[in-house]
Amino acid sequence: MYARSTTVRGDPQYLEDGLMYVHDTVMPAVTGMDGCVGISMLADRDSGRCIITTSWADELAMHNSEAGVRAMRERATEIFHGSLDVAEWDIAVLHRMHATGDGACAGVTWSQGDPTGLDHMIDSFRMTRLPLMEELPGFCSVSLLVDRESGRGVTSVSFDSRAAMEAVRERTTTMRTEFLRSMNREAMETATFDIVLAHLRVPETV
Repeated sequence: MYARSTTVRGDPQYLEDGLMYVHDTVMPAVTGMDGCVGISMLADRDSGRCIITTSWADELAMHNSEAGVRAMRERATEIFHGSLDVAEWDIAVLHRMHATGDGACAGVTWSQGDPTGLDHMIDSFRMTRLPLMEELPGFCSVSLLVDRESGRGVTSVSFDSRAAMEAVRERTTTMRTEFLRSMNREAMETATFDIVLAHLRVPETV
């Protein structure tokens, strides 16, 4: 399975307009396209940065959708009053304990490493990190997306609430640091977002 993420760096005062556009226009259009298996949206209400991720059954479906989403992407840029970056990923790991509800949030980490080590990293993630995450109070789900050509990866861990995330922040920071060090990977950025949209039919990979 594959995913395309569109990161919008917008003006916070126009954030709600942008969220409404994604919910009312983008989501029904995209989920009606062949091969789409979901859409999610993360938002940082203070900075105005949002990440809209669409998921696809295969790489062909993702690429075939490009023409259909281009105009919506340009319109979103106007509504958010910002700029955007687009990236494509393999969905390497997706694991859910339960669905997210109102007030859910996600901690997102971008990392970089040797592309030849990605398969080993993915296997180790499944075997060592997933069991530890399942023990965290308030844990909802985790996804690991990778770019096999560049060696980049992005991990998103969702929790029931900000309070739940903060309560285990020290543990998750230690887990992340130790795992990346053991895989000889570098954390490029870590950020926290509200989960404002999670319309997903992506099957689990574990």
